Amino acid sequence: MYYNNILETIGNTPLVKLNKITKGIKATVLAKVETFNPGNSIKDRMAVKMIEDAEKAGILKPGGTVIEGTSGNTGMGLALACIVKGYRLICTMPDKQSKEKMDMLRAMGAEVVVTPTNVEPDDPRSYYSVAKRLNKEIPNSFYPNQYDNPSNTVAHYEQTGPEIWEQTEGKITHLVVGVGTGGTISGTGKFLKEKNPNIQVWGIDTYGSVFKKYHETGIFDEKEIYSYLTEGIGEDILPKCVDFSVIDLFEKVTDREGMLMTRRLAKEEGIFVGNSAGCAVQGLLQLKDRLTEKDVVVVIFHDHGSRYVGKIFNDDWMRDRGFLEKPKVTISDIAGNNGMEIITIDENALVAEAIAKITGNNVSQLPVFSGDKPVGSVNDGQLFSLLMKNPAAKNEKIGTVMLASFPVVGADTSVEQITAKFTKNNSAVLFKDHNGKYKIITKHDLISAIAG
Repeated sequence: MYYNNILETIGNTPLVKLNKITKGIKATVLAKVETFNPGNSIKDRMAVKMIEDAEKAGILKPGGTVIEGTSGNTGMGLALACIVKGYRLICTMPDKQSKEKMDMLRAMGAEVVVTPTNVEPDDPRSYYSVAKRLNKEIPNSFYPNQYDNPSNTVAHYEQTGPEIWEQTEGKITHLVVGVGTGGTISGTGKFLKEKNPNIQVWGIDTYGSVFKKYHETGIFDEKEIYSYLTEGIGEDILPKCVDFSVIDLFEKVTDREGMLMTRRLAKEEGIFVGNSAGCAVQGLLQLKDRLTEKDVVVVIFHDHGSRYVGKIFNDDWMRDRGFLEKPKVTISDIAGNNGMEIITIDENALVAEAIAKITGNNVSQLPVFSGDKPVGSVNDGQLFSLLMKNPAAKNEKIGTVMLASFPVVGADTSVEQITAKFTKNNSAVLFKDHNGKYKIITKHDLISAIAG
């Protein structure tokens, strides 16, 4: 058996039980892993449906151009359809979307137009407006408009809903979906509620989006709208595809919590998925007290983690936004970088010997030891002043002219704590490494570590 083209492989994605992350949840939690679609997201379903319905209606004709505003996944589904059916594809995308999404669309032959994120939906620069403008300017073009296209919802009513009903043998009690265009939750939810009106449909929203308040109050509150980093869910408009009557409640998830959960899914469940999946699971955990042992929850995992490698799965990107703690750099980390052994002078040695060690080793200060314990210090400036006043001082013992000992700290002391030890009169810090050997950190070492 073989398929005639890649579009025939869309659908029939697996349900996978979550085990570790959901330990605190009484219900059985199953993930509908849509990354098994050829475009690695659930959007393949509705993208092909919109194209085929437009063809049947005579809106999209041979040799035509498809133009769509997308966060990336719908664009990928459209790209597959356009490749198989021979259409040109132009995607407009807000600049907050990951570079991986843009690169993959280009790899699939799409032309990508990047637009600013922080503009109003009706601003001529928004990705909605740019797509509409291009549709008017380019002859024989089709603007699917996934936000308002009923084919979006119908695709999930015809495909996703029936698959879940069959896979759970009708035992599903809750459907949890991150809401963006609204097609997935509305189409899937409508089908399932027709089978069993008691099934709860929970929508996951993000802070900065209008869905939750509108669902609860009927008010479109522009004060709710602000920029957020979460991708794939939430909107600053009310797409016609969102059927609020199908949705029983909305739960909001923060950027940070959603992204950290996305990372946990990869590390703890071995499921490498995107931002909306992490948000959906996080929202479910926030609602766990509403569930019982008899419940069977299906969570939609919309897309693949490869779309987010440069962002959510990049530690530096996460730290820069305060979503991960910056690693603690300790004094032993710095010492490991320079690898220098400590050079010391005994308290009974002569000043002349200290000068020879300083000049011969190109250092500016020396710790003074009595046996195996630090008791003082000397530096080149101090010894220079001493000899200028009394050249015979070179024959004096170090113990009689030494300054106070450098501060001694533990090997795991952080850079922030070390910094406070440096003063105008103190340019070094001593510590014992994990092998019990004394080492020295200077201001120069610290500056190099911070700058490096």
